[in-house]
Amino acid sequence: MPSTDLLTDAFDRVKEEVHATLDGLTPDNLAYRVTENANSIAWLIWHLTRVQDDHIADLAGTEQVWTAQGWAKRFGLPLGEGETGYGHTADQVAKVQSTAELLAGYYDATHEQTIAYVKTLTDDDHERIVDTAWDPPVTLAVRLISVIGDDLEHVGQAAFIRGLLTN
Repeated sequence: MPSTDLLTDAFDRVKEEVHATLDGLTPDNLAYRVTENANSIAWLIWHLTRVQDDHIADLAGTEQVWTAQGWAKRFGLPLGEGETGYGHTADQVAKVQSTAELLAGYYDATHEQTIAYVKTLTDDDHERIVDTAWDPPVTLAVRLISVIGDDLEHVGQAAFIRGLLTN
């Protein structure tokens, strides 16, 4: 199986889990936090999408879906347009309020851009160094797997919260 097919399958699995987690939830469900310092489902899905969008746009040399397609304006969050959620405080987490439809729409648009980029890659591309701030430097393949791993971790956390709400 070509590596592009494996990467596509992995990102498709994230999409399936995002949709399964968001299905039928209200804005109040999405804003629920297990404790006052915990992340909400809305924040987790928004954050995993923002990080995927940020990282894929950087790799592809394109503008992020967040700004290019007007998602930042649609969400209207009282946060900086470049925010991805990394290092957010509890107060910042609370500011991420949304509907399931808006979160799913932004994820789907980001997923579409991700898959379009992945389909351009060849196996030779995977060894390209994309970040020299780490030792060893980060390759394209490692960055893509890192995004997939982070996405799955966060959507799993969101699904856990959903389970607390719906059981």
